[in-house]
Amino acid sequence: MHKILVANRGEIALRVMRTAKAMGISTVAVYSEADRNAPHVKFADEAVLLGPAPSSESYLVMDKVIAAAKATGADGIHPGYGFLSENSEFANKIAAEGIIFIGPGQEAIETMGSKLAAKDAVKAYDIPMVPGIDEAITNPEKAKKIAKEIGFPILIKASAGGGGKGMRVVESEDVLEEQMNRAISEAESAFGDGSVFIEKYISSPRHIEIQILADSHGNVVHLFERECSIQRRHQKVVEEAPSAVLTPELRARMGDAAIKVAKSCNYEGAGTVEFLLDSDNNFYFLEMNTRLQVEHPVTEFISGIDLVEQQIKVARGEKLSFTQEDLKIKGHAVELRIYAEDPLNDFLPSIGTLETYIRPTGEGVRLDDGYEQGMEIPIYYDPMIAKLITYADTRTAAIQKMKQAIADYKIVGAQTTLPFGKFVMENEQFISGDIDTHFVKKYYSPEALLEGQRSEEALAAEIAIKYYQEQKTKLSVTANGSDEWLQSRI
Repeated sequence: MHKILVANRGEIALRVMRTAKAMGISTVAVYSEADRNAPHVKFADEAVLLGPAPSSESYLVMDKVIAAAKATGADGIHPGYGFLSENSEFANKIAAEGIIFIGPGQEAIETMGSKLAAKDAVKAYDIPMVPGIDEAITNPEKAKKIAKEIGFPILIKASAGGGGKGMRVVESEDVLEEQMNRAISEAESAFGDGSVFIEKYISSPRHIEIQILADSHGNVVHLFERECSIQRRHQKVVEEAPSAVLTPELRARMGDAAIKVAKSCNYEGAGTVEFLLDSDNNFYFLEMNTRLQVEHPVTEFISGIDLVEQQIKVARGEKLSFTQEDLKIKGHAVELRIYAEDPLNDFLPSIGTLETYIRPTGEGVRLDDGYEQGMEIPIYYDPMIAKLITYADTRTAAIQKMKQAIADYKIVGAQTTLPFGKFVMENEQFISGDIDTHFVKKYYSPEALLEGQRSEEALAAEIAIKYYQEQKTKLSVTANGSDEWLQSRI
């Protein structure tokens, strides 16, 4: 593989290109009219315009992406995440053109792309699953019967879902039909597939995911876990590795289960198996993401493995150069997603021009971003500006380093989730590690954020007054009724 086209934009496009260039591989960027001057376009060796700003007319048009690869002579395509990264049709079209898709094959993408198909695939591997029904359902009366059997509360989920869309928690029978119809409607709108299923709602779970790597020679390893329990609207916002609660024995069991999931669909490349962990440390298979995850940097820090490099090597047909026994956890990493959203206004998008954009730096600080000062944040795409990652020997030190990095990160021109990240890092519940997926609901509010800011301002004012008084005392001169001393010279 000598030239890779990255079928994405922003920080993930840059992330993939940096590793490709380090491996001596040329890179091709694709871009929309809105991204004409974006950093990923400037960084690549070549760049091809796909079309207008809307992703439906540019980044999501398979034929345009493939035509760009053929025109530039790219022999590999990396999809990043989002857009076409989990589209089996795209992977097949690429293969039909004799171009290498840097990701898993059709079977894995299609099987794990459907939550129902995924559950069916892993049944034979004795992997714990949340109690529920493993078939699509549209009949409210049947749903009520199932709900009574497994017990309320229940969770209605879209089979083709992701990002919290088509998902409803139902506490009682009297609202089940209404919530089910909403879930079906939302799933149809978001995914073109209204299939939903029902499972027992696990209250106060932790969201733990396991990173796996598999080659085409039958070798599969896991690179430990990531804790992804800090979420809002079912979207992850803070991730860390390793988890503060997994014992070596539990980690080994979950890692083994993740490897079995990968084997169940003949997986190749980098993938992530997601689990729910209840308060008694029972874990349940949730789903598998057949791509690189947004939060992959925390795994790279603690394992010392470049996941993009491994993706490329596996796609070239190479064997993994390490075994499970070779992999060890070293240190702790924390990641904060920086969105152009206003945490004081229900996290609504806050687009604008980055009038000031100063990146944090320092040992153990990594920033994956796709913006520069003076750039405008487009309204057409996901509002994530960057991912801020810190690494240290211990969790406490990594959190402290994150707090400093947040303070050093200066963004003016749009509201961002930096203040929210600071709130999380200073929250005693998070610091203790005693968290679950309801953290934001339980502990965060705009009022709590403002209160913290007011406390800081008050403290800063007190420090300033104290400093002023100290300096005033040091600089004051005792009046002596004569100014002869002013005339004296040493």
